[in-house]
Amino acid sequence: MTTTAVLIVGAGPTGLTLACTLARAGVPVRIVDKSPAFHDGSRGKGLNQRSREVLADLGMGEEFTAAGNPRLVFRKYRDGVAVADHAPGEGAAPSPDVPYATGLWIPQWRTEGILRAKLASYGVRVELGSEVAEFTQDQDGVAVTLADGRRVDAAYLVGCDGARGMVRKALGVAFDGAAEPELALVGDVEVEGGLDRGYWHQWIDEDGAVLLCPLPGTPRWQLQSSPEPDSDGGYAKPSLEVFQRQLDRHARMPGLRLTNPGWLSTYRVNVRMAERFRVGRVFLAGDAAHIHSIAGGLGMNTGIQDGYNLGWKLALVVNGAAGEGLLDTYEEERLPVAAWTLKITNERLRAVREGARKAGVGTEAGFSSDLTTLGVGYGWSSLAWGGPAAGERAPDAPCHDALTGAPVRLFEVFAGPRFTLLGFGPESAAALARVSAACGELVRTCLIDGSGAGLADPEGHAWRAYGMAGREGGGADGPGRAGRGGLVLVRPDNHVALTASVDRGAEVVDRLERLGR
Repeated sequence: MTTTAVLIVGAGPTGLTLACTLARAGVPVRIVDKSPAFHDGSRGKGLNQRSREVLADLGMGEEFTAAGNPRLVFRKYRDGVAVADHAPGEGAAPSPDVPYATGLWIPQWRTEGILRAKLASYGVRVELGSEVAEFTQDQDGVAVTLADGRRVDAAYLVGCDGARGMVRKALGVAFDGAAEPELALVGDVEVEGGLDRGYWHQWIDEDGAVLLCPLPGTPRWQLQSSPEPDSDGGYAKPSLEVFQRQLDRHARMPGLRLTNPGWLSTYRVNVRMAERFRVGRVFLAGDAAHIHSIAGGLGMNTGIQDGYNLGWKLALVVNGAAGEGLLDTYEEERLPVAAWTLKITNERLRAVREGARKAGVGTEAGFSSDLTTLGVGYGWSSLAWGGPAAGERAPDAPCHDALTGAPVRLFEVFAGPRFTLLGFGPESAAALARVSAACGELVRTCLIDGSGAGLADPEGHAWRAYGMAGREGGGADGPGRAGRGGLVLVRPDNHVALTASVDRGAEVVDRLERLGR
């Protein structure tokens, strides 16, 4: 028998993000997966802007930027002829409050590899071939029995084991929704014949489609295809031969040959959501809690953001900085986001299907600004404690150290498992000192003033991003100081908890002291 604070079941992007969030905070964590080896298929192939921010906060921003491709041109064909090119996000540039102008094209196995490496830096490794057979829970913890007879006692258990995983089923939580009857084919292959890797090639005809998307950093392509009917009225099983026949049929380029098949599979569009994300000391995240259309690429991203949301809350509770009640806010916040995700991906899939009836239209018809998830907030949450921005994503801003002149971004200040209290203007200094003295390691404080302490904001980017009174332009002397500034309390997941006037430091202390209790 072994013990741990948190046992995570499932080592995909959701479970790995959660594990990294916990390990960074010093929480004892184990992560098990029933697979005997790490999956090397692409499955999900894109990180959106919000997920890039999450992963950068966890210390992996540079690794993901180096491994992914921020730009990909969609080339559409009709009757075998190229008829249109489209580059989503073309011309987009970072802004002071949004550091990533685009998402990243990156195969899921590469995303998982970067996350595993980060987790290993904390001394935690995925335990492969470790299947959960059963578990029981009481008010003190969760007793887990593995298929090989080993037992693990954990304070909390998190099911990140996918739509077919055992954790949700063992809890008896309903997973309501529906599946479409038609199959689609998907897999990873290599392509001979000189196909240009600068394009996502989309052969879309009236009677079917084949799509080949290059996977950065590998010789492989992800192939998606409509199914091939068989003689019994069903569909042929996925194989390289079936993929090749579908490619020949739609691409009509005899020189293209598929080789070295990796992951070959089928999928149906499934739209389902668990009725609950928490049962006592057991939680559900990622595909174990919600599945939906692949249109818009939100599956992996929503799971990553589930893990990030739950992680900081579990960390504070396990480390004794918050009460058990804080954990209720995971379902309170993420279940409505999951419902929104199901709705918007249904809409995006409908847009793709309708658009593809026209020559020259492909998967870009499913893209919209919503899919960045930068606008996802928790204004309804019990952790939205007041002010016009409460619950919203906390924006970034370029500043510099007022003493040394070194550049500092707000996201660098936020990084880590603590709350951050920003104080705008010199009048906020007393509140910052009061909160720091009362709350200790739970919160860091940062004065944005420019008068010789804290951070200088000469262009007024931070003042504008947070809607502080008193900013009137900017320049060498900093933003105007017609008003008194204010306080902004930022959660560990970079969402605003509270925006308040500079005389409300006592309220910040009170809120943090009562956190989840």
